[in-house]
Amino acid sequence: MDEEDTRDYREPCAQCSEVTWGITDEGKFYCRSCHNVIEKTKEVTTADSFTANARIFSISKGLRKKTKLEQGREWYLCEGFQFILKLQADAIQALGVCPQFKDEILCNFWRRYLHKSRQGYTKKPLEDMMRIIKVSESSQSSDSQSLDGWSSLSENELEEGQSDENSGPASTSRSRSPLSDDFTSVCSGSVDGRFHRPQRQRTRMLLSMPMTLAFCSMSLLWLRESITLSELLRFVVEGHIPYINVYQSFPEELKLYGKDTHIFRVDSFPSCESIQQHIYKIAAFLDLPRFPEITENCVLHPNILCIKYLMEANLPDEIHSYIWRVVKRTGMGEEASLTFDPLAKPMIPINYDIKAASIVIVTLKLIFKLDDEFEWSLSNDAESVNRNKEGVEIFNFRKWYKTMKQALDKASEGVEEDVARYMWQCKKPIFYSSKTRSVVVKKKRMVVNLQQQFKKLTGSVPRTPQQPPSSFQFTWDEESQDKPCFHGHSLRAFLKKGAVCELLNTGYWHTALKQCRKEYCKGHLQLEEPHLPRSYIFILNLFSFMLKVDSALLHAEVHETERLLLKAKAPTTPSGKRRRRVLHLIPCL
Repeated sequence: MDEEDTRDYREPCAQCSEVTWGITDEGKFYCRSCHNVIEKTKEVTTADSFTANARIFSISKGLRKKTKLEQGREWYLCEGFQFILKLQADAIQALGVCPQFKDEILCNFWRRYLHKSRQGYTKKPLEDMMRIIKVSESSQSSDSQSLDGWSSLSENELEEGQSDENSGPASTSRSRSPLSDDFTSVCSGSVDGRFHRPQRQRTRMLLSMPMTLAFCSMSLLWLRESITLSELLRFVVEGHIPYINVYQSFPEELKLYGKDTHIFRVDSFPSCESIQQHIYKIAAFLDLPRFPEITENCVLHPNILCIKYLMEANLPDEIHSYIWRVVKRTGMGEEASLTFDPLAKPMIPINYDIKAASIVIVTLKLIFKLDDEFEWSLSNDAESVNRNKEGVEIFNFRKWYKTMKQALDKASEGVEEDVARYMWQCKKPIFYSSKTRSVVVKKKRMVVNLQQQFKKLTGSVPRTPQQPPSSFQFTWDEESQDKPCFHGHSLRAFLKKGAVCELLNTGYWHTALKQCRKEYCKGHLQLEEPHLPRSYIFILNLFSFMLKVDSALLHAEVHETERLLLKAKAPTTPSGKRRRRVLHLIPCL
């Protein structure tokens, strides 16, 4: 109907210059592109003789019946999260992971979750329990019983629904909701949006946006893929895996409204630590068995994963032989300490990337000492030997530091600019209530107009196209002057003369290795940083940037690796004081 009434009006819109007109319920013309409403109204003709061909205004409301897509349909939150999981799985599948990732592993985890949470694959779905609670609340209106009391239902009723595995998922087996129409929440576009409260997260494992990444990471871990958790989150930040504003890709029949916007909308990226906690909770909730073993041939093993970080950090290849000895002595390469078992007590951490980075840092302390004296003095010797250009070039720590410092500063500035330019607001406006619809549309139109005007005034250059995903953030070239490659350099300046692999450094310093509680570890680095050598702080920040984790978390993991390496009680000294201890451990490596 709108196309027939607006067919003869071909004037361009004053805001966006588009000719795509529609008619509002009040009969006024509006631009479909920018939602600009103009004064022109719908022309109506009447058969009366005294008003023949006269122009009148149609001001009545509700004349145009909404289509099925505009009204939407009854949908559940698990359907929305299932759609998001599918988009994320497709993006991860495009990175070249195992074909079994999406249809076998991730799909089975998701089905198991729907069954355990009683949202699908059960005779008594969760919404039936919600309906019982609503009826009991209406009959006992004087009581102050909260909807959080799911435990008030008998255990037999809760377990009875889990006996059937043949009734399909909630998102595909229901053609019509068992709930009555008046039970559908008026504050949410979904049926069960009103029952999604953070207070129930502990007991009911409510879905959230970080949990979708936890499902993906858990599936990758089951397949022992090379994509670690930190790398997965980096792909999310770079936009290769959909996460921010992914709800704007929902089908038209899934209308997002009210409380749904707070569930699917995120304004920050999750941390590795938070995703790990979600993985632990999901694996325990699903009663998953022991994961496949992490053997020496697996890419998640420290001996192999450390090679990747040596290449990323532009360090000599000879360091890997010392890393192998550190892994063997600490026992961090044993299958029992690497394989994830959700039922084990205590649960084994799965931060393989952080463990590998800590091993590299400890090895660098063994070789270069990193006390702001030893590594710089030997750099002078390496520089004098390299002037003669005889044989393989000797590794110069000072030259490596300057190269990495320049690359790290440039990469950090690029990340800060990307975060500042990030569009946290979606292109399609969302509404928290019907009263704010007109206000949101007006603000959105104003923001778009201001952005266009600022672009014209500043003459800003459009952003470069998105780079393809890569496992490495830094690239090095042997022939480049700005980014020289140190992979083939020799460690001869740091070895004893006449010795094959005996290091010149015979001492090892470390801070107090007293095992502290988790809440104390968050401020552990902050207390010790003023007393730590600058070389160690730089390497710590370098690997923290590469892994996109907090420096304090990596520093705590270095402490744990040192504790395993030294096998000695930590000295009881006041925290924050610099502590050095000379240990002749090099011959044991």
